[in-house]
Amino acid sequence: MQKKIPQRQCMGCRERKNKRELIRVVRSPEGQVALDFKGKAPGRGAYLCPSLACLKRAIRSKAIERSLEVEIPQEIYARLEQEMEEAETNDAQGS
Repeated sequence: MQKKIPQRQCMGCRERKNKRELIRVVRSPEGQVALDFKGKAPGRGAYLCPSLACLKRAIRSKAIERSLEVEIPQEIYARLEQEMEEAETNDAQGS
């Protein structure tokens, strides 16, 4: 019997994808907002595809802020954008 793979919805493109394919933005119980690459940090999470287009769409629509019920500092968005650019560059070099 095949194991069930958890699915989550991207806040940018609104597509359902495997949880492991997405980046989690988490609001801790103390109210801190951070990136959670392992998906294990305690707190409320929102998910994004590792794509700049999805991030920009989520920022424009404030989908992540609504999901986490908190205002997100610009530094978190800047860090997300930087890490997504690095990931896209690494993917392009690998192919």
